[in-house]
Amino acid sequence: MQQFYLFATKVFSVDQISDIQPVQVRTWMANLKDEGLSSRSINRKLSTLKSFFKFYLRQGIIIISPLSSVSGPRTGKKLPVWFDPSSVEQLLRPELYPDDWEGKTAHLAVTILYETGLRRSELVGLREGQIDAHHHSVRVLGKGRKERILKVRKVIIQNIKAYLICRRELKEAAGHDILLVRANGSPINASWVYQTVKKYASAVTTIEKKSPHVLRHSFATHLTNAGADLNAIKELLGHSSLAATQVYTHNSIEKLKKVHGKAHPKG
Repeated sequence: MQQFYLFATKVFSVDQISDIQPVQVRTWMANLKDEGLSSRSINRKLSTLKSFFKFYLRQGIIIISPLSSVSGPRTGKKLPVWFDPSSVEQLLRPELYPDDWEGKTAHLAVTILYETGLRRSELVGLREGQIDAHHHSVRVLGKGRKERILKVRKVIIQNIKAYLICRRELKEAAGHDILLVRANGSPINASWVYQTVKKYASAVTTIEKKSPHVLRHSFATHLTNAGADLNAIKELLGHSSLAATQVYTHNSIEKLKKVHGKAHPKG
């Protein structure tokens, strides 16, 4: 607010709130852009101004907000961060995890996240009854209680079955049917999943962002890079529209650009 006030008074000699016009706001935005501010930073400043003028509208001090016809600059979508296949291969190695209950749960949690592309909340809520060992599939309840069936490799089903045999020996876990539990029998939670992925991913990769969602991005990106149909990936991820899935094609394009830049004589 102070930045805009100083700009408006210095450049346009404005001394009344009611004198401020949309062109002055746009000029200020252009000035911020020239100073090197990102579109996101400019939009945050505009949001502050909008709130300020909404207040004056409610007070009846102005009739129309000078921001009503002003749009913020477009912000480019950030490409999803993902683990390269070699890092994932190391992350899924059983030897990386302690040979105790917490280690077994952590390994299975990370494995399921990558093998299925589940959201963190979907993993936390996964129940025994959603595992179909006969058909090697997992029934997932996604956003809006939308259901999808995911096929998984036979070895993953075998790992889940072995885990469940040990789980039934935990008396503390007898009161619920949540699949993944802590050593005290309590269900895992979102914070535990995040910390677990971050901890073990830190041992195999140096990328800055390490979260369950990065495993989901990795699942989708690896499928896209291998030539999987985009509509199929959409269904696997539980996206409501193809637009949300198309971002993974940009990862593939960026990868091709880097290869071209490094390998082509005129790159």
